[in-house]
Amino acid sequence: MELLVHGVGGATPEGMLGDPRTVRVAGDDTAAVFRRAEDTGPAADGRGPGEDPGRDPGRGPVREAYVWCNLTSGDGSRALWLLLLPFMVVNLAHWMRPAAPGRPRTARLYGLLVRLCALTLTVLLVAAACEVALDLVAWQCAGVPACARRHTWLDFLAPAAPGFPGSGGWWSAPGRRLAVAATLPTALTGLLWYLSRRTWRAYESHQPLSHGPGPGTDGPAPDGAGPGPDAEVPAPDAQGSALARPGFWYGRRLVARLRAAHTAAGLLTVAASVAVPATRFDRRPGGPAALDAAGWALTAALLAWAVAVAAVVCRRGRSENRLDQRLDRHLVRSLPLGALTLLLLALVYAGWSRPGWQSAGRLPGDPAFGALMLAQGLLVVALAAVARTLYRRRPDPRAGMRGLGGPAVALLACALGGVISGGVAQRVADWLDGTRALLTGPPVLLTWQASAIPPLLAVLLLLAARLAAHTARLARAERARVRHEHPGEGEDPSRTRAIAHARAMATLTDRAPWLIAALTATTLLLGTLALAGALATGKTPDGAAHRAHHLVQATAETCQALGSWLVGFGFLLFVTWGRRAYKDASARRTIGILWDVGTFWPRAAHPFAPPCYAERAVPDLTWRMATWTGRTGGRLVLSGHSQGSVLAAAAAWQLPPSVRGRVALLTYGSPLERLYGRWFPAHFGPPALAALHQDIACWRNLYRRTDPIGGPVRVLDGTAPDVDHEPLADPLAYGRTFEHPLPAPILGHSDYQSDPAFGRERARLLARLRPEVPGQRPRRDG
Repeated sequence: MELLVHGVGGATPEGMLGDPRTVRVAGDDTAAVFRRAEDTGPAADGRGPGEDPGRDPGRGPVREAYVWCNLTSGDGSRALWLLLLPFMVVNLAHWMRPAAPGRPRTARLYGLLVRLCALTLTVLLVAAACEVALDLVAWQCAGVPACARRHTWLDFLAPAAPGFPGSGGWWSAPGRRLAVAATLPTALTGLLWYLSRRTWRAYESHQPLSHGPGPGTDGPAPDGAGPGPDAEVPAPDAQGSALARPGFWYGRRLVARLRAAHTAAGLLTVAASVAVPATRFDRRPGGPAALDAAGWALTAALLAWAVAVAAVVCRRGRSENRLDQRLDRHLVRSLPLGALTLLLLALVYAGWSRPGWQSAGRLPGDPAFGALMLAQGLLVVALAAVARTLYRRRPDPRAGMRGLGGPAVALLACALGGVISGGVAQRVADWLDGTRALLTGPPVLLTWQASAIPPLLAVLLLLAARLAAHTARLARAERARVRHEHPGEGEDPSRTRAIAHARAMATLTDRAPWLIAALTATTLLLGTLALAGALATGKTPDGAAHRAHHLVQATAETCQALGSWLVGFGFLLFVTWGRRAYKDASARRTIGILWDVGTFWPRAAHPFAPPCYAERAVPDLTWRMATWTGRTGGRLVLSGHSQGSVLAAAAAWQLPPSVRGRVALLTYGSPLERLYGRWFPAHFGPPALAALHQDIACWRNLYRRTDPIGGPVRVLDGTAPDVDHEPLADPLAYGRTFEHPLPAPILGHSDYQSDPAFGRERARLLARLRPEVPGQRPRRDG
């Protein structure tokens, strides 16, 4: 049998099997295994050893297609996952740790820093919602009669004003306005909790095949003995990968703990945003002693619960050496419930009657955004130091950014979260008061962050120009090679240019580390300048440059105006894309491609990230392969294209050794080494791929020079045949031939099965898997 696994963007079973008549033999509407109708029979689902009796061996193997595209691009609600993009990016940073066997404590410190960075992103998102609802709407606009008059839905929150009927009601007190506005960030936190819990049940609750000790594991822990603080992401063995461990694709316990901690952190952020203005007012000279004491007690309780949340995030990481099915039920329930109780107490405390309390200026608490940005910067710098230490343990020149890919991605996640937060705040401020004559506006730091966007885009344009020039030079050099590869054929300059251009464009993937490094360094520099400028001046960029040289002043004004416009445009584009994807299936598939790459990894750092589809797909594949080979004793070729090859490799690692040695792996257009091996060296580095090559029966990899995603695997293993086939010809013919009377297309990353080499390599793999046929017994006379 050949089990086909499609790649990014999805596929249909009819297209994968080349037959309009297909039948689902296993699975559901989300992910399923299909066969051609003519290949189905009484034992098509693998329930008996006589599967496909009478099948003519000359017709080739039975083909099955595993279709998993609905895991990432199914119904329209998945378009809302765009809002979780920063969470997904920071979760990737956890898995980009350099390979460093023998340094478990340093590896645990790396994971701890990523989890803390992820926690700051949750606090930043909820703080941005508090900035919009509590500061801009309830504190500033509702407190200014002219602004409240423009938005009649704020009538019941507006203080008493002459000629303004309906104002001055019970809800008009500042603390009560804040209590009403707190429902928005509280609801947002609850929505994130609900989505995380719901997606866990729908995607990630499927148990892997292995329940005992497996390759590269330390065996199951004794009953009742939970993993200690050193259980987080143990460094893979020198000759294997952590993906072979029984508990790798089942992180239920960690996700539940992190979900409780992040939910509590969001609720505490709302509680602090409501309580801080009230405590500041109560601490004035001559204020009520009872309320002052209550404010101190509430502040102490909030700080204590925040310390408990941080301790939960720091205490325990992933447990992979065994299938950990337990839940810390008491902790998972008490942590968010305690934070919710403190939030309710803060609402009651802030809503208490305080004569003379009026809202003016911005809501107290602006320094919180500066503290968050500073904490994120320090965490990223510390993460870079730890990553560099791990990289020096076992340097790998193929690793992206020399082991600094994880810190770079974490920084980009923080920058993306800051841009989204600033964009929302500025758009709401413009909507409430377009002239900015009535309201003070959002915090100064958000304006500085928006002003950093134009210079960042300028640097990005320069980098793009340099890449374009490099690609053009490479395309010119490739033209000579293309002509040399087709001697004796007539020259077609346009055809030569097209092939050379496709090859040159395919090399851009290999230039990504340099581009990301330059972009990260620029982001870190501009972020540092923005934070320093906001803290040092307390003014917006144009206000800080008011007395500077006219050129500096013009630059500051231009960056501020253009940055505000770009933030607003980006936010509107973001919302428009999400709305279109919600209604348009083709746009939803485009977003699904992004999730195909970004949500392959489990939620190890951020519980509110989009769900990991591999925690459903990998068990599906391993169960199908193990049950089919066990019941039929047949030969199986696991055939994966693009991202499907990564799923295939992960599933092969999870197979028991007895099954793994009876499975052949055929990959094509595979990013296993070109992308995953470089950016995730701890799990797909050269030792891990070499160990997989040794464990499975045989492996063959196909790729093209015109493919921007797939590439050679380069397994360094002298004990088995080479994995990589020589680069496939693309196009199959340079000019018109008897076999190709029409111009052959340049396929790049698609349609590998149409190449004659595909059928030949599959047949060779099946031949290498063929068991030895015993000789015929001699017949006795008489």
